[in-house]
Parts: sequence; structure tokens; C-alpha cells
Amino acid sequence: MKKLLVCVALILVSLSRCVNSQLRVGFYENSCWSAEFIVKEEVRKAFFKDKGLAAGLVRMHFHDCFVRGCDGSVLIDSTPSNTAEKDSPVNNPSLRGFEVIDYAKAKLEAVCKGVVSCADILAFAARDSVEMTGGFGYDVPAGRRDGRVSLASETLTNLPPPTFNVDQLTQNFDNKGFTQQEMVTLSGAHTIGRSHCTSFSNRLYSFNTTVSQDPSLDPGYAAALKQQCPQGNDPNLVVPMDPPSPNTMDESYYRGILVNRGLFTSDQTLLTSSATASQVIQNVRAPSIWKNNFAAAMVKMGNIGVLTGDAGEIRENCRVIIGQLRGH
Repeated sequence: MKKLLVCVALILVSLSRCVNSQLRVGFYENSCWSAEFIVKEEVRKAFFKDKGLAAGLVRMHFHDCFVRGCDGSVLIDSTPSNTAEKDSPVNNPSLRGFEVIDYAKAKLEAVCKGVVSCADILAFAARDSVEMTGGFGYDVPAGRRDGRVSLASETLTNLPPPTFNVDQLTQNFDNKGFTQQEMVTLSGAHTIGRSHCTSFSNRLYSFNTTVSQDPSLDPGYAAALKQQCPQGNDPNLVVPMDPPSPNTMDESYYRGILVNRGLFTSDQTLLTSSATASQVIQNVRAPSIWKNNFAAAMVKMGNIGVLTGDAGEIRENCRVIIGQLRGH
């Protein structure tokens, strides 16, 4: 059985590599051979201090790739004339881990100046985060270039909100080239990390005109959430998305959905379709297959809308477009 799983993983990852032939595994082996090691060390140090940063880096990679493709645009700071992606209400204050990318970039600039893109650093960091939290490691095809545009407005039309139902989620992921099955697989990233109470408070206090509390939410879980997230209280309050194992990539997220303990509407909605519900059950029964599928889906996601060759740039500072950094 183990040999079969390994073969499945290799086939899936190999297929994913073919999505964009301009990216390749080992891209920096000659130009900056230590690139992936340096990134992994920075992620490891951050993870040792705060295990929650791993989830932040995985989510940041997703939020980067779904807006303009995987071009590191989520890392760019706002300017007086432009509100960047990271300062959209969708990303701020929920995204975290930017300093990990900054540290890795500074180390890489010291040994391989102007070689490793911020987009690739983020892709490597997401992979390392998956692995450090118990997911399966995977090879990351690299060669991405950094984008020069970051617009907060584009996050609203590209990133799926936690209120989406299964049809809306399926359409959103289809727009990015993913199947419904891959959508359910990637939703499993919610097995790690935390959420601000504001992202699901409507399910507790103002669900619709008929009932205040979402009837699809387990009453015991709802009561616990209300204690952690009092109505009208601090908007910075956070809770773990998967309370049984908030820092471990495992099937617990899917187990929660089966007992109506999915935190977001977009989580619990996976039980409303026979196809997605069947996959939720399958992921609980065969977590190793889910981890294989998740690794392959992450590789595929890392290929969305990439800039390669002479497109884009290699930023010196991941927060600043080169032209801005040099004052013109």
C-alpha cells in the first residue's frame, strides 16, 4: 500500500510539473545552489518561535497566486498613491509571516544578489511550512519572476470569501484552472492556522432574517465560539480553525466538517453536495491520499499565471518594486 501511495504521489506531482514547462525543479542549482536551504532555515526558525506562522505562509502563497498569479505581488507594500494587496480588508490583518520572507530575502541577497525572486521564496516557504506541520514534502518547480503591480481592489474579485457556498467555491477555483476535487483538497489547508472572529461571526449572531445562528453549525461548537468571540467585541480576536490540531496538517479538518464543526460557511458547505461530501469522507478514511493530493495541488497552484524569462523583475526588497526602491 505504501509503495502504491508513493507511486500515486510521484505521478501527480510529475503531472503538475508539466503545467508550466518554463518552471523547473532545481532552477537555482547553478545560480544559487543554497537558495532552498536558506529559505527552509528561515522558515524553521520562525516555526520554532511561532508554529502558527506556517499556516500564515501557506495562506500567503494562496493569496498571492489567486491574484495576478504567483508573482509575489502580495508582498508589496502600499504607497501614498496605491493601496497594495496586503492592505486589502481580505488580507489585513489576517495575513502574517511577511517578516519570514524578508529575512530569507536578505540572506539570499547577501550570497546571491539579484538572483532569487520573491515569488519563488514564497513558494519554497509554503512548501516548507506544509512539511513542518506534518504534510508531505514536494519538489517546487522554480523560475518565477516578480510582478510590478499590486492592487488591493483585485483581491475582492479573485479570493473566495468564507461566506461562499459550494457552487461559488467550485466556480472560483474553476476560474483558476482547478477541478472541484482539487478545491476540496486545497480547502484542507484550513486544518492549520487561525481565523479572526469577524470572518465567521455572522454564523453566530446574524445568520439571516429568520435565525441568528447558522443551523448547520453544531450547537456545542457554536456556544464555545461565542465565548471566545463575544458579539461586538475586539475585532482582533482569533480562534484556531481546527481546534483539535491547529498546528498539524491532518484529516481533523474534514472530521470536523462531518460533525458540523466547519468554522466557515465555505467549510461546512462541503457537506451540501454529494460529490464534495463523498470526498470529505474519503479524506477522513485515507489521509495519506489527501496529503498526496494536497502536495500535487500546491505544485499546480504555484504555476498559476507565473512570470518567467524576461517578464517582471527580481526585487531587491520583496516589499518594494525596483523602480520605487531606486526613486524613479
